Amino acid sequence: MKTKPKPESVNRKYGKYDYPGYADIEAFIETIWLEKGSSEHTLSAYRRDLKAFSIWLDQAGGRLMQTRHEEIRRYQSYRQREGYSRASTARSLSCLRGFFRYQLREQEIDADPTLRIENPKKSRPLPKVLTEVEVEALLGAPDPSDPLGLRDRVMLELLYACGLRVSELVGLELSMVNLRQGVVRVTGKGDKERLVPLGEEAIEWLARYLRQGRVLLLERGDSEVLFPSKLGRQMTRQTFWHRIKKYAALAGITKPLSPHTLRHAFATHLLNHGADLRVVQLLLGHSSLSTTQIYTHIAQHRLQSLHQQHHPRG
Repeated sequence: MKTKPKPESVNRKYGKYDYPGYADIEAFIETIWLEKGSSEHTLSAYRRDLKAFSIWLDQAGGRLMQTRHEEIRRYQSYRQREGYSRASTARSLSCLRGFFRYQLREQEIDADPTLRIENPKKSRPLPKVLTEVEVEALLGAPDPSDPLGLRDRVMLELLYACGLRVSELVGLELSMVNLRQGVVRVTGKGDKERLVPLGEEAIEWLARYLRQGRVLLLERGDSEVLFPSKLGRQMTRQTFWHRIKKYAALAGITKPLSPHTLRHAFATHLLNHGADLRVVQLLLGHSSLSTTQIYTHIAQHRLQSLHQQHHPRG
């Protein structure tokens, strides 16, 4: 593991109290403790970030209370070159903003050098995606001989076949499904409707459920809800999320899951098999293509892993 470079000069060692800007930094730390009641952990983080900047600035020939706008920018570039994470650099800049705003408030400086400096964009973490084998194991976990198990199997099938959000799934009504045309009408975010193809496998399971499972679940009354609970009502998102976790455990899946797990798998597997990105955008109901593009990174990451694993020069 790469060790983060320390900003100490090779010609000078800085002590705990003997470093440039110590008095000004401690005055600021004491003020935020008094005004905000910040924890010792938070105060230590502030002190560490300010000390690191002050020492770097001293080595660059600058002075903390005379910091210029371009020196802040150079420090940001320095951290990027040295491999500091974006989150760490964003936290450091936030700390500097607080320090210099305090100094401006106290009239110790004439201008805030952190103005018009943007935070580094945080990298968006890639969603955890199940492999096609893991999806098959998850879909096979419910017992279709039981009405509830059959219902859950079909719900999982639709999540994966259509890329639905869990909220969209539990909100489906009987009138939204057309088995003859093989489509489902989904009401997504902002009450936007879209038509999503079901696929042959999902159509077969859904037809079986309508014949054998749903009628048994509605013995206590009538409802338009496609996937009713044991009481014949619309299931909550939280209830079905708990059932997904239950089936994942039965399938031996140890990856961390989210309510969007099968939605992520739907999009990624489509792209892995050559689907057009704009088609995937329409199927997912994304208003912006940039939201869908996260899945191209997952597909590329998967291809890189396969190349490294199987190519003789990977």
